[in-house]
Amino acid sequence: MKESTDATAAPAAVSPESKGSLYRTYVLLLLTAVYTFNFIDRQIIAILSPAIKVDLGLADWQLGVLKGFAFAVLYTTLGIPIARLADRTNRVNIISIALALWSGFTALSGVCQNFVQLALARVGVGIGEAGGSPPAHSLISDYYPKEKRAGALGIYAMGIPVGVAFAYLAGGWITQTFSWRLAFAIVGLPGLILALLLKLTVREPARGVTENAAADGFGSEGERSFLSEVGVIWRAAKHLLSIPTYRAVVFGTTAISFSAYANGNWIVDFYARSHSDFSLLKVLFALGLISGTAYALGTFLGGYLVDKLGQKSKRMYGYVPAIALLINAPLFLVALWHPSAVVSLLFQIPVQLTIGFYLGPAFALAQTLAPVSVRALSTAVFFFILNMIALGFGPTTAGVVSSMLSGGMGEELALRWSLTIVSFAGLIGAWYFYLVAKRVPADWEKATGEKVE
Repeated sequence: MKESTDATAAPAAVSPESKGSLYRTYVLLLLTAVYTFNFIDRQIIAILSPAIKVDLGLADWQLGVLKGFAFAVLYTTLGIPIARLADRTNRVNIISIALALWSGFTALSGVCQNFVQLALARVGVGIGEAGGSPPAHSLISDYYPKEKRAGALGIYAMGIPVGVAFAYLAGGWITQTFSWRLAFAIVGLPGLILALLLKLTVREPARGVTENAAADGFGSEGERSFLSEVGVIWRAAKHLLSIPTYRAVVFGTTAISFSAYANGNWIVDFYARSHSDFSLLKVLFALGLISGTAYALGTFLGGYLVDKLGQKSKRMYGYVPAIALLINAPLFLVALWHPSAVVSLLFQIPVQLTIGFYLGPAFALAQTLAPVSVRALSTAVFFFILNMIALGFGPTTAGVVSSMLSGGMGEELALRWSLTIVSFAGLIGAWYFYLVAKRVPADWEKATGEKVE
């Protein structure tokens, strides 16, 4: 397949021989660092939420909009055209620009004086982050072959727990010591430096370099009109969603993330209200430590185990996440309802460990089942459905339900019940990953030509 003739294309492509070198490990770790900043800047508002609520006098529904819909609306919709651009042009350039943009808007959030200004800043962060993961997933898939892809994307996904951990630790300490406004600036500005490092040191690989890429009807050759590009996006999305395993992965991940985003964005408020006698700084330190260790370990293990077990049976791409999610559900309910803050936080350890298992397998399947020429678009379609529903409505729904219940229950019990209600979406996710296990052998064979059981 010919490479794009776009002027932004890299002058030299990475050769197949380089795929086992230390350089690809460097690229993976650097992209993981970018994803880490993605989640620092995304999650920081949840950590600062109690302070922002008091300072700006916001209601729960407004906080829910800031944590969910304001960020997600353009993050999801712009992800598809940006991903299509990434499938045709230089992915490194796109990620570098996106990182600089979302980091700058995060820093600007610290000077906002009201709900509307902060909502607009969150929209800006969402616009920037739309150009993050789709081209990054595509890049990693051109550095790592399919039999190592779940592990590599599992490592990339560790940016989520590490970013969340840093947001808890740094954001909590800065807010307690200085102010929530300074916290936004401190976590936002370093991303500008990382964007420059990425641009200067990462080479654009040839597309499909880790496997034999045949023409697939979605190629990037030549110039296209706007309408023809829309046609390619439509045909590619229809093709992807016609794959049973791809659909199950998307719907399963969406269900899990609906619960995870809601709980992740409200957990600090939960401890501030339900365990108000326990130091909030200690809560933030504990949650940061748990996220950076247990959640990160679970994310790594999910990809690692599936790479290993998947050599014998591709059904492990579904069974491993499904089992982890079934274990996760009752543990989280204990963490929500136990009267002791210490016991609640201790239960967060296995909760965070098991919630990360699905990320590597899900990301890997979205890449492996997609035609090479639309791999960035595959992640964007995946993320469009996932984030419009999960990120857009998960935190927002939790906030709205909490506001509705607070009149009769009070804010503490209303939030506890709200988080309990949304947590059951995780069981729907477990069911869909069970369906993945049933369907993946046939779809894997069709996508790769590799005979599997």
